[in-house]
Amino acid sequence: MKTRFTLLTIFTIVFLAMASSCEASGTNGVIDEKKAGTVLPECSTPQEEARRMRKYFTQAPISDAVFARMKGKSFKDDCTVARSDLRYLLVLHRNIEGCTQVGEIVCHKSIAADLISIFRELYIAKYPIERMLLVDDYDAQDKPSMEDNNTCCFNFRFMTGSTTKVSKHGLGVAIDINPRYNPYVKGMKVLPKNGAKYAFNRKSGFMIINKDDLCYKLFTKHGFTWGGSWQRLKDYQHFEK
Repeated sequence: MKTRFTLLTIFTIVFLAMASSCEASGTNGVIDEKKAGTVLPECSTPQEEARRMRKYFTQAPISDAVFARMKGKSFKDDCTVARSDLRYLLVLHRNIEGCTQVGEIVCHKSIAADLISIFRELYIAKYPIERMLLVDDYDAQDKPSMEDNNTCCFNFRFMTGSTTKVSKHGLGVAIDINPRYNPYVKGMKVLPKNGAKYAFNRKSGFMIINKDDLCYKLFTKHGFTWGGSWQRLKDYQHFEK
């Protein structure tokens, strides 16, 4: 009995060691297919992948659970956007290691279908997006979210110097993609600061958005404008509608 137990233990350890990095890198090793940020094991058949694709790339009204995360953070006390006008999207994306990961977005209902279509095509093309979590996980602070290369959309705020005009992110009709690799640049000011090496060399490369990039092509196809085309400043991460 002792020998059998030892052999079983050794087999289990060897099996776990042979598991792929994509399968082993979920939150605390637990695969929860509804939790954003979870890394999913790769599908073994096209049929399994098709079922997964049907399960994700969905939109829904803001649930009480999601709203509890947002309230007082991205959905501030002075928010003028109705909760009923926002949608919670669950999508899949390829992370920086190329593994399948669950992503989440809160956006305005007017662009929800566009984003689902765009992120579905990016996922099929294995386009890398490092992480996609609500900005509320960063206490609705843009700086740490951008430094963490987090892709996100809704975060209520008024435009600088105004108490009535809401920003595009505040309306939920703008999204920032891989912000560390696609920073905001105005003169010598670069945000996030850890994206400085990507501010002025915009040749095609890993997660770099330019006019040859699939991300740019899909967003502009759906009627979004790109901050990288602006004249007074460049906001390479930013798409708005």
